Amino acid sequence: MDPLTWTGALGTVLNPLLLLCTCAFAIAALAATLLGLRAAPARAGSAAALAGPGGAPGAARLAVRLTFWAIVAVLVAYLVGGLVTPYGTGGILGCLSRRFLPVWIALAASFGLSIAFKRRLGLYGKLFDSTIGMIGFALVMFWVYTALFTGLFGWIVTQDPLTTLSGLKNKVPGTPIPGATGPWSHYLLGGDNLARDVFSRMVAGSWIVVQIAPLATLFAFMVGITLGLPAGFYGGRLDTLLSFLANLILAFPVILLFYLLVTPEMVASGVPAWMAVVLFLFPILFVVVLLNARLYTRPLRRTLWVGAALLGLGWLYLSMISQAGTPIAFLPEDLDLFDVPGGILVVFVSVVFVNAPTVFRIVRGLAMDIKTRDYVAAARTRGEGAWYIMLWEILPNARGPLIVDFCLRIGYTTILLGTLGFFGLGLPPDSPDWGSTINLGRRLLSIYPHAALVPAFALLSLVLGLNLLADGLREESLRD
Repeated sequence: MDPLTWTGALGTVLNPLLLLCTCAFAIAALAATLLGLRAAPARAGSAAALAGPGGAPGAARLAVRLTFWAIVAVLVAYLVGGLVTPYGTGGILGCLSRRFLPVWIALAASFGLSIAFKRRLGLYGKLFDSTIGMIGFALVMFWVYTALFTGLFGWIVTQDPLTTLSGLKNKVPGTPIPGATGPWSHYLLGGDNLARDVFSRMVAGSWIVVQIAPLATLFAFMVGITLGLPAGFYGGRLDTLLSFLANLILAFPVILLFYLLVTPEMVASGVPAWMAVVLFLFPILFVVVLLNARLYTRPLRRTLWVGAALLGLGWLYLSMISQAGTPIAFLPEDLDLFDVPGGILVVFVSVVFVNAPTVFRIVRGLAMDIKTRDYVAAARTRGEGAWYIMLWEILPNARGPLIVDFCLRIGYTTILLGTLGFFGLGLPPDSPDWGSTINLGRRLLSIYPHAALVPAFALLSLVLGLNLLADGLREESLRD
């Protein structure tokens, strides 16, 4: 079987077209820049020049836009060509496009439904009025759908990410698998120095990120909100004590704190397991207090909802903290809903512990500001309780900054996970997480760069998408 090129037979037509569009875009961008600099003095001294953007500068800017979209159209043609042509005709790019077909369908459905009903979806719907927000949303959801389809159904990977195949050590992208027939008989993005498929490891690594980063960040927010609201609302000694504890944790360098928490000696001591026992209580506490404050005037309904929440969340809590082979293994096997791998649990707890103090400070500051507003005074006049005011008056009005920070913090967590994997901490050595894969590929970076560049690009694109998504949400929330 022949090796694949990057663009295959489609490249004979599309490659020259892409080169032409790229050159035209570069020329148009240079012309727009020069004409803009030349027109600047005229705009400063001439009122007529301020009347409109016409003339040569306007034409140059129009050319930049047209050539940019022409480049995008050619890139889309590569992807579409890979979907409609036989396997291998579109080269590596076409095969990648074909393999990501479920992701393209899910993205198209998400955008179509979101745009159709955006006026009914609040801040999320307004995100689709922002170009930056939509680009960030597309990048983030690409990796989310890739992770879900891989972890739940195994649709995206082409090979077992942990299996080594003889003769494929450090092979370049597009190398055929010896003796393989049928579709997906190539290492699309090459092999690493242990002869494992780089593409499959990149895709499997996204599942690890999606499992840990968003949920750990959510837990950190629940801890920070549960402690930050009363600290900012009540002030006094409670605020002083909680702020001191938060500052004490923040005084440690983040990487050093992570290193201390995930080292084998610390894990063997059982400290992360007992930290999980404490930290995982906060989501239960948050939900119970939320329901109790909302339904306080309806005792029967309050009892039913709080009881159901305690039963369901308590069962999940016991399943998460009960780990076989550890001192905290008290739940019978028949009642244990799932087992969290030890490495993932340690990393999860570390992320929650490190991020919670920062969230606490943000929530505390917002609560101190919002508690002086008129609608809070009106709630007090109505006789509402303190927790009702904190959770149903202050917290909803702080959602804008918190949502933005949540997106940014997932990006920070993704980088921290990559850093831990790069240093070989927390997760198993053969884990396909992006940090471990980058660390493994960097040793031969000057000779075989693909093994390190592929997961590095995946990490970069996800964090970039989260930052752009946060920018779009911030832009739209400021308009409310």
